[in-house]
Amino acid sequence: MGLYFANAIDDLVVDALAGFARAHAGMVEWDEPNGYVRSLHTAPSRRVGLVSGGGSGHEPLHIGYVGAGMLDAACPGRIFASPHNHAIFAASRAVAREEGVLHLVKNYTGDKINFGIAAERLARDDIPCARVLIDDDLASESAEVMTGRRGTGATVLVEKILGAAADTGMGLADLTALGTELVARSRSLAVASAAHTAPPTGLPAFDLAAGDIEYGVGIHGERARRTLGGGRPLRELAADMVTALDGSLGLSRGAQVLVLVNGLGAITRMELYAVLNEVTRLLDERGADTVRTLVGDFVTALDMRGFSLTLMLADPATLTYFDAPAHTAAWPRENAVGALQPTNARP
Repeated sequence: MGLYFANAIDDLVVDALAGFARAHAGMVEWDEPNGYVRSLHTAPSRRVGLVSGGGSGHEPLHIGYVGAGMLDAACPGRIFASPHNHAIFAASRAVAREEGVLHLVKNYTGDKINFGIAAERLARDDIPCARVLIDDDLASESAEVMTGRRGTGATVLVEKILGAAADTGMGLADLTALGTELVARSRSLAVASAAHTAPPTGLPAFDLAAGDIEYGVGIHGERARRTLGGGRPLRELAADMVTALDGSLGLSRGAQVLVLVNGLGAITRMELYAVLNEVTRLLDERGADTVRTLVGDFVTALDMRGFSLTLMLADPATLTYFDAPAHTAAWPRENAVGALQPTNARP
């Protein structure tokens, strides 16, 4: 652990956004006065603009998914803080089409409030606006959590699939219904063996004994309600996670499943692939069909050492939209297992 490389912690987000815009100058533009990143390329067939956003510190979410085939704009807030409603309003006005704009909102109080205020302002300007609320985090499904399940890894999948659907010319009501359905058939769960580094202090956000695992952490570094001790083997940990997600989703034999294994910032790719191996083996044992996989850092929590697992029940339309091309800073070019078939070059 240590201090972040920054001129000052308060300047880090703005400096990073300026660098992001320079790195991807042919793809996006950073409207610093209004606080949003906008795509320079979008399908002329779109009738609805797609806008998302949330606190910084989760990169590549959301700015990394602005571009052709995905988001029209993203509004980054300060580290782990909601974007301001002024930024959301400005971004929405800038990218709204003839059927308006769709807000993709993770279920956090600040995000809901600020996107809600922006939507009220859009209504006064006669710009149609709807919302898809993303609440896939199984660990926060409790009567003790007033807001209910939080929005986590499924956000990336929803942004990708709705982006492709929007490119077909789908209208606001149908996109909203599709997004709501996608969220309903998605669940996520995250674990960590070490906390993220708190930006103001350079110290761990919470203490965890060596070998212990926080089971059910949040993407803002929220501690879990359950700590596992004893350095459990990955096979046992993955089995617990798949069982919990299956219990919520109700995986039937033959169910088609899209699997996202997501790094939280400081875990190796080697470990993530090992996680995928265990998860797909467990799904095979249940008779489920792993039809697509994503492995990598998609929704991070600064430098937390952990990973999240997201399962989404898929259908043919979902897979078509998932496989559709997208060109953004962070969406992988080769994203689908099964989308490309081997050539069988040997005789």
